[in-house]
Amino acid sequence: MGLTPRNESSLASTLRTLLFFTALMIMLPIGLYFSSKAYIFEGTFGMSSSDSYFYAAIVAVIAVHVVLALFVYVAWNEGSRQWQEGKQD
Repeated sequence: MGLTPRNESSLASTLRTLLFFTALMIMLPIGLYFSSKAYIFEGTFGMSSSDSYFYAAIVAVIAVHVVLALFVYVAWNEGSRQWQEGKQD
């Protein structure tokens, strides 16, 4: 039982999507944490280091939730598209 070319491209597309969101899930919250702490909360607002840790963590948590919501949206649309293609065969 081999994979057809359509199934292989679908698998590759799914894997690319998963790897993209995995990288985004790692880099975006960490990057936003450190950049918002240094440039926004300490630099612009002049907050103390302990206060800026707290608010930067909130920014990072919000970023995680945004990435998760985007992943669910993309996965839902990709799954429904693949289901409709399979239904038409």
